[in-house]
Amino acid sequence: MSSSFSRVQLLTGEEAFGRLQEARVTVCGLGAVGSFAVEALARSGVGHLRLVDFDVVEASNINRQLFALHSTLGQSKVSLAQKRIKDIAPDCHVEVLDLFIDGASLDRVLDNEPDVVLDAIDGLNSKVMLIREALHRRLYIASSMGAATRYDAGAIRVCDISETHHCPLARLVRRRLHRFGIEKGVDCVFSPEPPTRGPVPEETEETATQARGRIRQPMGSIAHVTGSFGLRLAGLALDRILQRMK
Repeated sequence: MSSSFSRVQLLTGEEAFGRLQEARVTVCGLGAVGSFAVEALARSGVGHLRLVDFDVVEASNINRQLFALHSTLGQSKVSLAQKRIKDIAPDCHVEVLDLFIDGASLDRVLDNEPDVVLDAIDGLNSKVMLIREALHRRLYIASSMGAATRYDAGAIRVCDISETHHCPLARLVRRRLHRFGIEKGVDCVFSPEPPTRGPVPEETEETATQARGRIRQPMGSIAHVTGSFGLRLAGLALDRILQRMK
């Protein structure tokens, strides 16, 4: 037993820990939510990670994103994540895809038939495309809804997307998925907490420019909430791998 993961193995048992080491998880979006999800998966012994993000670190990311430091400004998020994970778990196989998720890239993102797909994307178009394609391929996907403009981490909930409520982003995702006949079958992390203050642009459909995440109205956010979203998302992946799902 590796001393790095001995406490995990004591908790899960040898056979279950072996499933973690064999598992393949694809994480899409390495920002405020996704960076914490990736960290938890790596520290739990997941053996194969595919990380997808097209962005670089900006100063405005520092308040809530795990890979964002003054020393990493301007650097690729996927490259930073890979380096950090290899320092945590040298034997973890980490594959990075520095790309934007759209219709042209979806096959590349999902072509390794992962055991779990985690959606931590903040763009509506890419989020809906990813969920739809994962379900089409009969892949398990868990999705994070809106974490910005919330402060109460105790309000965070996990449920099927059909049961989400009081979340503007979840409302838009449900509406889009309904167009394709999808009403349930996606586990979500969401918060019913009313937005605390400031704009909530998720209420409106994205323009073509916003769809690539390059121009987006800033929203307030804080690490203890966005990080909790990411950890709950990682928990859904671990539950699936360890067959603890209800």
